[in-house]
Amino acid sequence: MPKRTDLRSVLIVGSGPIRIGQGCEFDYAGVQACRALRAEGYRVVLANSNPATIMTDPEWADATYLEPLDAPTLAEIVSRERPDALLPTLGGQTALNLAVELAERGVLAEHGVELIGADLQAIRTAEDRSLFRAAMVAAGLPVPASVVVTSLDQLDECPVPAVVRPAFTLGGRGGGLARTRDELRDTVSRGMLASPIGQVLVERSLEGWQEFELEVVVDTAGNCIVVCSIENLDPVGVHTGDSWTVAPQQTLDDRELQRLRDAAFACARAVGVATGGANVQFAYEPSTRELQLIEMNPRVSRSSALASKATGFPIAKLAALLAVGYTLDELPNDITGVSSAAFEPALDYVAVKAPRFDFAKFPGNPTELGTEMRAVGEALGIGRTFPEALLKALDGIETGDALPEIPGLHPYFAAELDSIRAAEAELAASEDVAAAKRFGLPDARIARVLGVSEAEVRSRRGLPGRLAVDSCAGEFEARTPYYYLSHELGDGDESAPGAIVVLGSGTNRIGQGIEFDYCCVRAAQAFRAL
Repeated sequence: MPKRTDLRSVLIVGSGPIRIGQGCEFDYAGVQACRALRAEGYRVVLANSNPATIMTDPEWADATYLEPLDAPTLAEIVSRERPDALLPTLGGQTALNLAVELAERGVLAEHGVELIGADLQAIRTAEDRSLFRAAMVAAGLPVPASVVVTSLDQLDECPVPAVVRPAFTLGGRGGGLARTRDELRDTVSRGMLASPIGQVLVERSLEGWQEFELEVVVDTAGNCIVVCSIENLDPVGVHTGDSWTVAPQQTLDDRELQRLRDAAFACARAVGVATGGANVQFAYEPSTRELQLIEMNPRVSRSSALASKATGFPIAKLAALLAVGYTLDELPNDITGVSSAAFEPALDYVAVKAPRFDFAKFPGNPTELGTEMRAVGEALGIGRTFPEALLKALDGIETGDALPEIPGLHPYFAAELDSIRAAEAELAASEDVAAAKRFGLPDARIARVLGVSEAEVRSRRGLPGRLAVDSCAGEFEARTPYYYLSHELGDGDESAPGAIVVLGSGTNRIGQGIEFDYCCVRAAQAFRAL
């Protein structure tokens, strides 16, 4: 299908200020969408209130409004700019909620603005807990037993222990685990206050089960692909934003993964996601193989940014192009340049995400992890093996070199952590730095084990190979300059001398956020223009 010619201008709503649960990943998504739509000849109108993101620089949109993200202000922008469509799926929960509010106030209908990517009914079905449960049951998908609560008078109907999930909220805000009746009352009260519609879902607790996410992309022809499977190292009960995660998933066999895949596609279709990306989350009990669908986001999410970087598949860019009528088979795979976007990524490496917490900045606050997100940032490590990727991610969050201690960790991952300890013991006995580097031990870790300087370690090992992030496991040649390092033979095509290195600021943290990414992007652009 060709792109839509009945649309001339598109309004994109950003996510506003950085906060726990909604960070720079949505600015990343918005920039991709603005660039893609303008390249197709559409006039792009952007609304966002964050001055620190490159998204609000004037070059990304034809009209940029640095204004508060609230319904009255957006109504004024719609009245003035008269966009043909609103794309609400790239600005996180903020944009989705505002799209619903504008539709319910009649603003979109008054000015003939179409919701693209996800319509009003799809957003409501995914975000309203009662509608979501009804849609999943009608589609024959397994969901935990639950009660939709809008009044404390309903608590006698609710199970204990339970998970409380407020509707239309971000990062699990206002929710939590309730193990007693008193905890249930307190958590439901807090959740109803956090929900803009005063609604929470009280569902059977699956605490301790494995948790998986699938990033799926849908087009107008009904095609669905899985961009990435993600496995949480922390079990159900810890918010996925606070969990260590790995892509691709490591512990399911192919038959069980296909169950998740089929359920994710059915979920997206049942919700009514028209085009673009969606994130579907599952709980899985390995001893009984019981599967339960926890929730889905009908939009680009935090995990979408992780999946894009882990695979090289530009989910946000493609979500924007799919929203204006293209189908997956019509769009090229940016990594290969020869295959189409309908080609599901296949990885021959491992990507691990590590969460960063800044509890020390808030003394006296509880540090226990639960269903309400607390991480302020994250780091991604890519390696040929799980231990190598995990150790890179651990270095990336800059909080020390102690291996993570995760209650309820799957035996496979526990064995992988043991293999790191065994590699350190072998290094201490043999002092074989080359073998330690092939395993994936970082220089600083080797230096600590051997009691020498990092400079000494570097003098005793060779240079790492440069490997391409490749979405098709080497079946096609990767053409984008997107790399990771590992101590094995590289892919060749070494850089010419005379390059300039721009050092980024690493993971977001309290006191250091997206503003430094802005500076680095501008520096890189300036150097490339010389």
